Amino acid sequence: MNTREVQAALSLLGYPLVVDGAMGPKTRTIVQTFQRGAGLAADGIVGPLTVAAIQAAVAKKEAAGQPRARELVPADWMPSAQLNRVIVHWTAGAHRASGLDRSHYHILIEGDGKLVRGFPSIDKNDARGVKPGYAAHTLNCNSGSIGVSLCCMAGAIESPFKAGSAPMTREQGEALPAVLADLCRRYAIPVTPSTVLSHAEVQGTLGIKQRGKWDISRLAFDPSVMGAKACGDLIRGSALALV
Repeated sequence: MNTREVQAALSLLGYPLVVDGAMGPKTRTIVQTFQRGAGLAADGIVGPLTVAAIQAAVAKKEAAGQPRARELVPADWMPSAQLNRVIVHWTAGAHRASGLDRSHYHILIEGDGKLVRGFPSIDKNDARGVKPGYAAHTLNCNSGSIGVSLCCMAGAIESPFKAGSAPMTREQGEALPAVLADLCRRYAIPVTPSTVLSHAEVQGTLGIKQRGKWDISRLAFDPSVMGAKACGDLIRGSALALV
């Protein structure tokens, strides 16, 4: 496969790529993401094993009646409601969910990838009107919004970047797309920059002013990905491949 064919195949699989035939940094990062998901060495090199894995994934996607990706979020965590978007955060705390963390988010992902249910039920953030006890996870943007947070980044500094005492883990990075895919399937939320986004993207994308939030604009386990949009595109691409 040449670079253009690789880009076209990965785009078909849901990764956010422009098919331009150039093996630039973004294409290489997406290749690495695919390789990690396929259990291959994430070196960004499209060798025979990666080509075979891409071709197998495309064939599986195109096959009629393909099985749905394994669901990670328990069904009873996703009650009937009208939801419009999912906003991803980090807690700026430890790798374990505290009581305070659980009071602000619907679903938390701990450092080992384990899911923890927040205290507010998702249906309390219904788009038709929030209910008492809703999850207040994003300033002026809680109605219709599901809050998912990674338990990490205690003491992190934006610039110069330091991940703090509880850096985001690869296990969290791998669990997050599956959680997002489950939520998007359940609530018929399309995977777009305005419907699946990080807290750091809210102000620029939705025009709702936030208070200097920068989660998630860096991935501690992959320092090559920098900036809210780059992180968001990577997260969305990985989630879209599982929907």
